Order: sequence, then structure tokens, then C-alpha cells
Amino acid sequence: MGEAKYPQDQNSASSLRQAIEVISSLISLSHSIKVFTVKWQLIRNKLEELNSGLIAVENCDSSESSGLSSLVQAILFTVNECNVLARRCVDLCYGGKLLMQSDLDVLSSKFDQHIKNLSGIYTAGVLTQGFAIVVSRPGVNACKDDMRFYLRDLLTRMKIGDTQMKKQALFNLHEVVIEDEKYVKIVVLEVNEIVNILVKFLDSLVIEIQESAAKVVCVISGFDFCKSVLIGAGVIGPLIRVLESGNGFGKEAAARSLQKLTENSDNAWSVSAYGGVTALLKICSGDEFRGEIFGPACGVLRNLVGVEEIKRFMIEEDAISTFIKLVRSKDEVVQINSIEFLQNIASGDESIRQMVIKEGGIRALVRVLDPKSSFSSKSRETALRAIEKLCFTSSNAINILMKCGFTDELLYFLRKGEVSVQELALKAAFKLCGTSEEAKKAMGDAGFMPEFVRFLDAKSYEIREMAAEALYRMVSIPKNRKRFIQDDRNIGFILQLLDKEAANSGNKEFLLSILMSLTSCNSARRKIANSGYLKIIEKLAEAEVSDAKRLVRKLSTNRFRIMLSGIWHS
Repeated sequence: MGEAKYPQDQNSASSLRQAIEVISSLISLSHSIKVFTVKWQLIRNKLEELNSGLIAVENCDSSESSGLSSLVQAILFTVNECNVLARRCVDLCYGGKLLMQSDLDVLSSKFDQHIKNLSGIYTAGVLTQGFAIVVSRPGVNACKDDMRFYLRDLLTRMKIGDTQMKKQALFNLHEVVIEDEKYVKIVVLEVNEIVNILVKFLDSLVIEIQESAAKVVCVISGFDFCKSVLIGAGVIGPLIRVLESGNGFGKEAAARSLQKLTENSDNAWSVSAYGGVTALLKICSGDEFRGEIFGPACGVLRNLVGVEEIKRFMIEEDAISTFIKLVRSKDEVVQINSIEFLQNIASGDESIRQMVIKEGGIRALVRVLDPKSSFSSKSRETALRAIEKLCFTSSNAINILMKCGFTDELLYFLRKGEVSVQELALKAAFKLCGTSEEAKKAMGDAGFMPEFVRFLDAKSYEIREMAAEALYRMVSIPKNRKRFIQDDRNIGFILQLLDKEAANSGNKEFLLSILMSLTSCNSARRKIANSGYLKIIEKLAEAEVSDAKRLVRKLSTNRFRIMLSGIWHS
């Protein structure tokens, strides 16, 4: 059974309800005002905030109401003053513009004071939450004014509510910004005091408030138009403090926010200035921090390596060795992010690339490709990309790759890999056979040529072209050329493909180059001349395809001249 209210309490409740209704009416009236629009917008914002505060008061119990009663009476007096000015502005019957502007400024200051006094009553603990507050969220097709009012209501609760009220307001705020970008725009561009409150809450000693604020900031930081506002509000330092001392969910949200904010390298120095690099390296190297936080934390570091001084600091902190160890992790997220970090930090810097190689980076990457291991296809794709970026410009790296059994792993995935891995393996094999004579010889001995031949007929033009060029590089080595010619099917297959490609641009240039290279062997010249495809080569020559002309000339020399004298005269 509810506690009986004394007449004085009833009068207070009546005045409070009256104030709420009068303010709501005044807000509606203010939308009709067509003069001094900027000043009235400012007043309307304050009225909405004040109204939210008074509505919150209705949901609370009061142990002593004299201060509140006095404040409500003062608010009613100011609101009635405002009502008079509003009607004069609607009717355009005010005395002078300067006088009206002055009166509106005075009113605006009074409302500021009322909001401050109401906040003070909450802070003093006079009001306590009597039951769970349910804030009515506008419907899906709500107008912007309703959305703005709802956000101002949440702002008021975050400013003057008790701990539970703040938690609920933050929960509701997170709910709307994650579902509807329009709320994000209003928060950042109109009710931007919410941003300042969120930044303040990141340093809250109440861990739930800190975590909830970090989650909202994480959503907002994903929008480009919000980033400069967050940076201007000083969000970097508090986010790093959450990384250092928050709970798991708060740390993850803070790391994701920083990852988004540091996509602009201008913000990198702020992270460094607040000790963020050390905090992030600690997260990445500590076992207790593994899981959802590792990916975004590593992502921030990848964003920061673009700043030379920060990159050097990471190296001094032994980041290279740390992340090479993490490449061996069985956790896919940890493994992939570690590989990408090493790739980023070594990009365009030969000294760091050599450091990665010296610390055992190549061996760690090749180990990821071991078919007997349980690593995922995604990890293997990432390792192949990193090897391509890190290794193919250095003879030392190539030698280490070959000694680590890289060609065996590459050949396996060319033959049996999933499509995505297979294509990357082909790309790596293509680059590898362009590095040195030794690499081509080793690849020929290992059995790469039949795989390149197989890809010559792939659906993708890019794949066909890579395979053809790789095969052309391979047969430039006499030993490989001899091995290739020994299989009668090879030359016939290339001639068939040339026939198929003759009508379009395709990759006939590389096919012709392969045939041209093979003609240095008598047996190959004989097989081509007897194949029945000479008319195709002749047509291409007549079409001024230079490689075809060269090929016909080559076939026409010495003992083939008589045989072909009727086919071509140059």
C-alpha cells in the first residue's frame, strides 16, 4: 500500500505537473515563431532539457521538498514570462528588436540557472529513484523534433540522474545510435553536449557507466562527420585510460574507437602523447588480454606505424619479436592481425624488413602454410600476401624461403588448395619464378610447370595471363625447356589454346612467346611444324602480330625453309 501524501506534497506534485505542461505548451508555441529564430532555438533547447529534468523528478521520491518546491515556482514564473514574449513574437507586436533580443538573452540566462539548480538538487541527494524509469522512445518514423526531445531527455538524465538513471540513459542512447544514423547526427551536430558527457563518463569510477559510455563512443566514432567532434572534445586520453584500467568490454570498445579515430594519421600523435602505444603493446603481448580486444588493439598499432617516430618506438619496445611469436598462435584473430602488423611495419622500409627476416619472420610465415597444420584458410591467405610483400625483393629472403620448404607448400596449394588460397599461391609462384635463375630451376625440378599449364585454360583472364607469363619465364631455362618438351601434350595444348585465343586479344602474346622460346630445340620446332596449327600462326603473322611473325621466321630457317617456303615470304 502506497504512503499517504500530505497536502503540501500534493501541492508540490500539482505545481510540478503544471510546470511540465506549461513548458510543453511553450515548446510547441515556439515552433510558430518566425523572428529571432536563432535565439528561440537556443531557448527551446533549454526548455526541452528543463522539461526532461522535471519529468525525471516526477519519477523520483523526495524526502524533503522545500528546495524543489521553490525551484518549481521560480521555473513557473520564468516560463510565464517567456510565454508572454513568445506570443508577442508570434503576433509581431514587440516594441523594438534590440529590446526584445535583450529580453530573450535574460530569459536564456534564467533557464540556464534553473537547469543548474535542478542538477544541484539531484547532486545533493534530495531525490532518489523510486522505481525503474522507462523512457518512451519515438517510433520508427518519428519526426526530428521528437528524436531531439528524446535525446535531450537522455542528456538530462545523464547530467542530473543517480547512478541507475545514468546507466539506463546510456543503455537507451546506445540502442538508438546503433540502430539509426539520424540519432547520431542529432547527437553530434545539435545536442552535442552529449559528446562532452560521454567523454566525462569514460573516466567514471562506476565501471558500468564507463563501459556503456565507451560503447556509445565506439558507435559514434565510426562516422566520419563525428571524428573531429570527438577529438575536439578530448576523447583520446580517456579512451586510453579505459584501455589501461577498464573492464574487458570497455577495453574492447575503447580499442575499436581508437582504431577508427586513428585511420586519420593526424590523431596518431595524440595516442602516443597519452601513452597509448605502450598500453596497446601491453595488450597485444599479454595473454590475459587475448580475445575480442586483440584485433582492434593491433589495428590501432597498424594505423600508427605510418608515423616514423612512433614506428621506431615500437621497434625499441621489441614489437617485431613479439608479433613474430604471435604469428605462431592458434587463435586465428591473433595470428592474422600479427601477420598484418609485421607486413605494415616493414612496408617500404628495407632495414625493418631485414629485421623481420633476421628474427625468424619468414620461417614463422612459411609454417602457417604447412598443410599438416590446423591453421585456417584465412590465415594462410594472409601469410601468402605477407610473403609476397616481404620476401620477393630480397635475394637473402628468397634463399631462406627455399630452404624453409616454401616451394613444397606452394605447390601443394596450387594443386589442392581452396580457390582463394590457390589464386594467391599462383600469384606467389608467378612472382617467385621472376626472382632468379635458381628459383626457376628449383621450381622446374619440383614440378610447377604442369600446374602452370593447367591454369592456362582458367576462366579468369588474369589467372590465364599469370600462368602463361610464369610458364614463359620457366621455359627460358634450358633444363626446364627440355623437361617441358618431353611431354608431347604440352606443345599441343598450347597450340590449341592459341587457336582458341586467336580471335581475341586474350593472352596469345605469351603463348606465342612460349612457343618462340621452345623453338630453340629442334624437337620442339618439329612438333610445332607438324602439328597442323601453322595456318593459325600464319594468320596472326598476316595480322601483323610481331611474335607470330618472329615464330614463322624461326620455323622457316635451315631445314624447315623448303617445307615452309610456300607459307611465308618476308
